[in-house]
Amino acid sequence: MNNTVESILKKHPNAKRDSLIPILQEVQESEGYISRQSIAAIGQHLGLPSSKIYGVATFYNQFRFDPIGKYHIQVCRGTACHVKGSAKVLDSLKRELKIESGSTTRDGNFSLEVVACIGACGLAPVISINGEFYAGVTADKVKKILRTYRKEVAVHE
Repeated sequence: MNNTVESILKKHPNAKRDSLIPILQEVQESEGYISRQSIAAIGQHLGLPSSKIYGVATFYNQFRFDPIGKYHIQVCRGTACHVKGSAKVLDSLKRELKIESGSTTRDGNFSLEVVACIGACGLAPVISINGEFYAGVTADKVKKILRTYRKEVAVHE
């Protein structure tokens, strides 16, 4: 068990099953995702089998089981974004990155996530990359945006 998970579990002495989701949220917030080792440690702490922990965690789409990329792309699929074409934006991102939503590129540079609403409806369709918003995104704009980030990656390699 790593020190981060250990310190989180120490904050929850005598925790029971009702502490599972808050513990999972803390682990993900701290580490960016929930690893197999974290699931095992949480299960041991709560006296629950790893299969139960994993079952609960997979029920909620807020939890990730793989590290996110250096550039984490969130695609809004809220009503305004949907109406203005976010499905095409998502398809373009998946095609350009060669990954599905919820995945990270092999090189670890990009991860893709669909979110219910970013809260920027007036800018629809909108994506966020590491918290930076891009408004009125189209399939063509996706290519230009990714080109910028790919250049950034190349500079730092």
